[in-house]
This record gives sequence, C-alpha cells and structure tokens, in this order.
Amino acid sequence: MLTASHEKLLGYLLSLLGRWHDAQDVLQRASLLMWQKFGSFQPGTDFVAWASTICFYEAKTFQRTASRSRLHFDDDLLALLSDERAADLKDNERRMEAIETCLSSLGDDERRLLRASCAEHGDITALAARMGRAPRTLYNKLAHLRRLLAECVLNRLQEEPT
Repeated sequence: MLTASHEKLLGYLLSLLGRWHDAQDVLQRASLLMWQKFGSFQPGTDFVAWASTICFYEAKTFQRTASRSRLHFDDDLLALLSDERAADLKDNERRMEAIETCLSSLGDDERRLLRASCAEHGDITALAARMGRAPRTLYNKLAHLRRLLAECVLNRLQEEPT
C-alpha cells in the first residue's frame, strides 16, 4: 500500500513544503513511522488518508526544526493547506487516468521530452544541455506540450462523471 501511494504522498508533501528535496526527506521519515505504526491502521479504511495524516504531522515537525527552509508556514496555514490537499487526493485517480490517456495521444518523442523535464525537476537548462538544444527552444516546446496536455486533461475530466 505504501509503495502504491508513494507518488500521491510525495505530491501531498510537496504542496505543503514547497521543495522537492524537503518533501522527499519528510516522506522518508514518515514512511519509517508508518511501518512502525502499521498495527494501528484499520484494514478496509482509506490508507492514503491514514498515511497523509502521518505525513502532515511529520511536515509540521520538519517546518519547526528546518531552519534552512526559506518557506516557513505557521501551523494554521499548514493545516489549511493539508485539508485542501487531502480533498484533492480523492480526485487524484481520475486526474492520473486522464493524464495517462492524454499522454498516450502524444508522439513518443513528445512523451519522452515531457517525462525527461519532470525527471529534471524543472531544470530545463540542464536538460537542454544534455539534449544539445537551446534552452529557449526547449522551454517553448515544453510550454506548448504542457498547454496541449492541460487542455486534453480538462476536456477528459469534464466528460467523465465524478
């Protein structure tokens, strides 16, 4: 269950903490805690809701102790973000299915480019250098592909019943 929920929980923590590496660090700590507390999980209930609660408290602890973080949210704001993000987690399956469907409508090269840009965590300059392309050209191509993908996903989500 934890492995299957990894990306959802990482996205949840990223929305709370704002930095990729911080979210990964907190998820690692939260995962250890989940393993230790797995006996308190009630089978048949929502694992992601249970796990996101643990992640929330680990994020609060991280925010209190991470003096290196440029982003610092007070507990009330962190709780508000957590509540909003927890509601989003429920719709995540539909969005992921729509994204996969829309990605499959793109060409192989376009899909590889989008995935490579995600793997670089936004460092398009490094990706451009690795691909031997001008950064501006790559930014423009990615902006176009992301716009197409966003429009496709929105259209698919509007077609599907909730």
